[in-house]
Amino acid sequence: MAFVLVLVLVVPHFYQFIQSRPGQQLADPLLALLPIRDVSSPTFALIYGSSVATIAFLLPRPQLLLRGLWAYFFLQVLRMLTLWLVPLDPPTELVVLHDPMMDHLFGVTTQPIVRDLFFSGHTATMTLLALVVRGPWWRWGLALMTAAVGTLVLVQRVHYSYDVLAAPFFAWLAYWIAGQVTKPVRESGE
Repeated sequence: MAFVLVLVLVVPHFYQFIQSRPGQQLADPLLALLPIRDVSSPTFALIYGSSVATIAFLLPRPQLLLRGLWAYFFLQVLRMLTLWLVPLDPPTELVVLHDPMMDHLFGVTTQPIVRDLFFSGHTATMTLLALVVRGPWWRWGLALMTAAVGTLVLVQRVHYSYDVLAAPFFAWLAYWIAGQVTKPVRESGE
C-alpha cells in the first residue's frame, strides 16, 4: 500500500511534467490506413467491463490477485520510465480520449494529458488482465478485448501503433517481475 501511496502522490506531478515538455512526432503508416473517430465510450466500456470481470475472477484467488496488483504497480513504474525516456508529441489527428466515468464523476477541469504515449497504458492494462486470469476462455476473451482496445486507441489517434505494439511486452515484463516478488519462499531443506 505504501508503494501505491507514493504513486498517487507522484503521478500528478509527473504527468504535468510530461505534458509540459515538447516531444517528437513520429511517422506512422499504419495510422494512415485507419479511420479517425471518437470511440471513447466503447474503449472504456471494454476496459471497465474487463476490469470488473477480472477482479471478480481474482477475488477468490488471493495469490493471483496479489500478483496482479504488484504487476499493475510495476507496469505503472515501467510506463513512467518509458514516458520519461521517450518524449513524444501526439499524432496530428488526435481526438482527445474522454473517460466517461471519470469525466462524469469529476468533470474535466484541466488540460487533457496527450503526451503520455510510449507505451499504451490502456493496451498494457488489458494485456495484464489477460495474463493474470486462468483458463483458455478467460485468456482468449480478454486477449480479443485487448486487441479491440488497441485498435480503438489507434482509431482515436491517442497513440502511435508503436505504443500499442510495445504495450504487451511491458505488461508481460511487469507480470513476470510481480511473479518474482510474490513467489512463495521455500524453506531450506525442501
